Amino acid sequence: MSSLMNILLFSLFRNQSSRETILFGVFAIIIILFLVLDLGIFHKQARKISTKSALYQSIFWVIISTLFGFFIYKYDNSGAEGAVEYFSAYLTEYALSVDNIFVILLILKYFRVKEEYYHKTLFWGILGAIVFRGIFIFVGAYLIHQFHWILYMFGVFLIYSGIRIYFEDGDEKIEPDKNPIMKFCRRYLPISKDDHGGMFIVKEAGRVVFTPLFLVIILIETTDLIFAVDSIPAAFAITQNEFLIYTSNIFAVMGLRAMFFLLAGIIDKFYLLQKGLSIILFFIGAKMLLEIFDIDVNVYLSFAVIIATLTLSIIFSVIVPRKGEAEEAEEESKG
Repeated sequence: MSSLMNILLFSLFRNQSSRETILFGVFAIIIILFLVLDLGIFHKQARKISTKSALYQSIFWVIISTLFGFFIYKYDNSGAEGAVEYFSAYLTEYALSVDNIFVILLILKYFRVKEEYYHKTLFWGILGAIVFRGIFIFVGAYLIHQFHWILYMFGVFLIYSGIRIYFEDGDEKIEPDKNPIMKFCRRYLPISKDDHGGMFIVKEAGRVVFTPLFLVIILIETTDLIFAVDSIPAAFAITQNEFLIYTSNIFAVMGLRAMFFLLAGIIDKFYLLQKGLSIILFFIGAKMLLEIFDIDVNVYLSFAVIIATLTLSIIFSVIVPRKGEAEEAEEESKG
């Protein structure tokens, strides 16, 4: 038990580096500070987030995440290689978050959540993601420390995920009634029919009840965990430095909420991004399996492949119309 606790407490810092410990302290201060400012000062009252505000917040988190990557390059023992691994994991998680955004939007629409409650709902959803992803990463680090061959299982799983995602039609369907956790909540928890002004837990007739917004949070958390099953193995395939995995993952998740408000209305335009993500997952999984044969894929090459794939996916999504859209445009021109 003591060895497990030792790994959970110190595996975050490769070789228990004092520099990495300080950098993690800086990271923790940044995250805690902005979470407190966000909910405690800037968004005390429920209100709809404008596209302009979402754009500023998205730019802010990209800048903060990039600066942290520069700090890793400048001050961490891993240097330039560590910074490249950090940015590779960050970009992969950020891109995977696009699918997450689409599913979250479907959940909010399904439960008819008012737009002024979107921010609060996503805030608590992301707070839960910070905790649960940390647990995922630490448990994964412990298992890899004990059984290195698990990394190769990650590689096989990522190749499978890449192939599966590539051939999916992209038409996501949300069926909360089939979610086992939702079934449990509805069966054993007293649920109110009223949203009670965006509250999660209230008192009705002298008893504590949960609001529909509480169910939304539960569903968003379980959905995020499902996405983490893809993204965290992908991060471990990029680097085994848990410090880089966790910080890159959480910075991407922090930017997710602002990106949600920015992309919610146009997310379906980037229809080829899913294909790009599948290629990235396949590539990362193959890279991991090649290590069995002592073939090492350079971190700079990995970063270049990730950047190029994401960029081309976005560009071609914009300049090449979907098949259905192209047919509609052709019919209109004939008419």
